[in-house]
Amino acid sequence: MNSVSNRRSHQAAPTPITASFEFFPPKSDKMAETLWNTVQRLAPLHPSFVSVTYGAGGSTRERTHKTVERILKETDLAPAAHLTCVGASQEEIDGIVKDYWDLGVRHLVALRGDPLEGIGTRYTPHNNGYPYASDLVSGIKKIANFDISVSGYPEKHPESGSWQTEIDNLKRKVDAGADRIITQYFFDNDVFDAYLDRIAAAGINIPVIPGILPIHNFEQTMVFSAKCGTSIPQWLARRFAGLSNDPETRKLVGVSVACEQAMDLVDRGINDFHFYTMNRADLTYAICHMLGMGQSEQKGLAA
Repeated sequence: MNSVSNRRSHQAAPTPITASFEFFPPKSDKMAETLWNTVQRLAPLHPSFVSVTYGAGGSTRERTHKTVERILKETDLAPAAHLTCVGASQEEIDGIVKDYWDLGVRHLVALRGDPLEGIGTRYTPHNNGYPYASDLVSGIKKIANFDISVSGYPEKHPESGSWQTEIDNLKRKVDAGADRIITQYFFDNDVFDAYLDRIAAAGINIPVIPGILPIHNFEQTMVFSAKCGTSIPQWLARRFAGLSNDPETRKLVGVSVACEQAMDLVDRGINDFHFYTMNRADLTYAICHMLGMGQSEQKGLAA
């Protein structure tokens, strides 16, 4: 058995660890201030890109656009704007895509999107819209040569009746021109390995970036996980048991769990991660520091 010191994650990685961060558009001035503090805190880690989500039915369309615009104008970060098929015609979506290109955005995250009524309800395509994410990817590529990320589900999308359906849908998005797959978050790395095997067997060979969720609130994570199809292992529930009213310990456990997961993925050969930040910098920054991101800059400042 290898000693801890021989673990790949405890050595200088031959390939640098990279990461991207996901934010959601703020709903108030106070939330906007929190988000901007988070952006400034994480910027020195030099993420490969930062994505900004898009609410169900385009409910945050304007706020998403304004957030992306501010990141583009006031930072050196590369923003990736989320775009969905829900609640808009092809003409409207094409207009948004063109506006982003004119603004200087070169990366879009193309998603089908959640139904207007929310996760768990039946999705119905817009009469004059792009029906599914693969159609959206194809439509975007016809407008301009955007870098396009799409979603992947290591435990299947809740609406996929079988793995064949899941992988066929993913392959349609890739064949339409997707450049990378960003996965829904998961907590069992064996599940991610099995997912990579399924993707490889289907002949899909674009990069797959594992989504990592640092847990700030376990109860909320359980609720959302049930809706999006992410399983909660018993060992994970045990780690957060009894911490509902202990935010400081909960934060330490959250960092520990996510670091353990990320380090294990590094040991398995993964060098790129996508963090769902929940617009908070503390846990994500600590995890990225443990992975060695941004340390060269810090050494220079300390010299």
